[in-house]
Order: sequence, then structure tokens, then C-alpha cells
Amino acid sequence: MTTLAPASSNMLRIGPHAVQPPVVLAPMAGITNAPFRTLCREFSGGKGLFVSEMITTRALVERNEKTMQLIHFDETETPRSIQLYGVDPVTVGKAVRMIVDEDLADHIDLNFGCPVPKVTRKGGGSALPFKRPLLRAILHEAVTNAGALPVTMKMRKGIDDDHITYLDAGRIAVEEGVTAIALHGRTAAQHYGGTADWDAIARLKEHVPEIPVLGNGDIWSAADALRMVRETGCDGVVVGRGCLGRPWLFADLVAAFEGREDYARPTLRQVADVMLRHATLLGEWIGDESRGVVDFRKHVAWYLKGFAVGSEMRKKLAITSSLDELGAQLSELDLDQPWPVGADGPRGRTSGNNRVVLPDGWLKDPYDCAGVGAEAELDTSGG
Repeated sequence: MTTLAPASSNMLRIGPHAVQPPVVLAPMAGITNAPFRTLCREFSGGKGLFVSEMITTRALVERNEKTMQLIHFDETETPRSIQLYGVDPVTVGKAVRMIVDEDLADHIDLNFGCPVPKVTRKGGGSALPFKRPLLRAILHEAVTNAGALPVTMKMRKGIDDDHITYLDAGRIAVEEGVTAIALHGRTAAQHYGGTADWDAIARLKEHVPEIPVLGNGDIWSAADALRMVRETGCDGVVVGRGCLGRPWLFADLVAAFEGREDYARPTLRQVADVMLRHATLLGEWIGDESRGVVDFRKHVAWYLKGFAVGSEMRKKLAITSSLDELGAQLSELDLDQPWPVGADGPRGRTSGNNRVVLPDGWLKDPYDCAGVGAEAELDTSGG
């Protein structure tokens, strides 16, 4: 395996926060809640940066009950990292000021990468950076109200191959005081399909040498992370779908950046133990065991990918509603199975080549910012 330089040189700085190794958990709605962040952090030994689910700024300012639960951090989480999504500069500014005044987080990330149609059709998410003045206004309000808190942003290459925005957006971010930029090497039209364009990450790094650039897209293993850094010169990596059902990937990432090869290759028995812990943490966080197990169901297929588990058993595991039931079902598996060859491949959404749904006339003028309203602030994920 090709390793990087010694760990001393593999440090990412997000404002006052040293992130070593330079590994970040990407925000994913319904996934990167406090329980999942706890698992990933435990496997990493507390190393890295673990970002909350995406928080809608309007819901935060209005103190929506669900949103207030999502911004809860365990006392062991440091730094506390929140990702915000918003389309109105004033509301974004208010949300950031609220975070500062009430000491809700230590780092703020802004999402400009969501490709979901119900967001882009209103001018939000990955559609927004096309409107350069609006992007600038949002970043200005966020940085101005953040005070000493570092503000970073995550974005995509652009809307489609004919409307690439990431270089302009990167320059605007530097000018407005953004601390670091993460680039997902896909356009909104690609969603999660095809292959991420790592060359774009390298170009962005050359374009904005003043601040750290993080790469995102197609990191399924620790070896992928090392290769991305080596090939693009990026300052760190952001891991999303690669850790679905694989929270121990963060142990691998720490080992890789520290020059070790002691990667986790859990048996099915060890995976089952992690599954039970994950479901338990969800129940404790929600305050209801049954609801926690139900919420865990979406993770089952990701954890079991590659293992010899029959379709009927998979179906049973996907409809469990208590920890006892989940444990009993897991105990019926052939738990001595070793880590399967090729189990590190793609997981999660893989759709691609989609037509991006945009407001009427959106692409006529990148400087006409009329028509972006509150409807674009939906509680959804992506990036």
C-alpha cells in the first residue's frame, strides 16, 4: 500500500480546530445523527471531524422541535460541527448568530450541494451557486455573524456540464472569508451516478490556494482516500456513502493516514454487535426503543452487504421492532463468516444523468436572483 507522509504533515486546520487525520464525515439526512456520529467517532478514537445532519436555517431560527433535537451534541463531541442549509441571506445570518449567541456549535458548514429536485426547482441546493450574487450574500452574512467560529462550505461542480460553477464559487468563498471548501466531484445532473471527477478537485485546489480544499466522492475505502489526496493535492477528504453500514471505515482512515495497514475486517459476529449497538443508541437518542429499531432498519442492508444472508432473513431483519427481536434474528445468522472479499464497494444512492429541475428562466442570467423563496428550504439531504 502507498502511504502518505508521517502523521505530523497530515493535519487539516478548520479555523482554530486541528483535524488530524484530515478526515470529515459528510452530513447525510437521517444518517449522521448523534448515534451514528458516536459510532464513527468511537472507531476513529476521536480523531477527525464529524458533521451533523443538514439543518434548515429557517427551521432553526423558528426553533422547530425536530430541528432542535438534531442539533444536540454528545458532551464528548468536539469540535461540534453543524451543517446549515438556507437560501435567504438574512435568515442564514440569523441562524448563524443564534448558534454563536447560544453556543450551539464550534464550526458551521454551509450546504450548496443538494441535487434533490424539490430543492433545485426552487433555486436551492446545487442550483444556487449559479446565482453568484446570492451565493456571495449568503456567505457574507454567515461569515459576518459567525464571529470567531469558522465557516466552511460544501458544493458540487455545477448544475450540469454546460453550467459549471465551482471555480467561481470557490473564488467568492475566499473573498468572503470562508475557511475551507469541500467539493463533491459531480454535477447536480449526475446526482450520485457515474464516477466522481477528482480532476475538478485538483483544479479547485490550484484555483484557491489560500484555503484548504477537501475532496468528496467515491471514497469507499481508506486506500481511496489516500489516492484522492495523492492525485488531487487536496487537504483532506469528506466521506459520505462510503461509511454507510461501515462506521469502522474511520478506524481504517486513521490507520491509513498514520501509515499503518491494520484495517478493520470484521466478522459477521462483530458486524452484528455493531448493528445492535447502533440500534440501541438510536433508541436512547429518540427516547423510544421501538422507534430506534424502526429507524435502524434502513441501515440493515448496508451492514450486511457482501455477507451470505438469505433474502428471507434480510426481510425479517428489515421489519424488526425491538432490540430483543433484532438480536434474536441476528443470532440465527452464520456469525462466523469472515469479512467478504469486495465488500467495500458502492452503497447508497447511485442514480445519475438526471435532468435538473430548475425555476423557469433560472439559467438566463446568473446575476438575476429573483424568485428564490422559502419553498426552497426543505428538510432534505444531499451534496
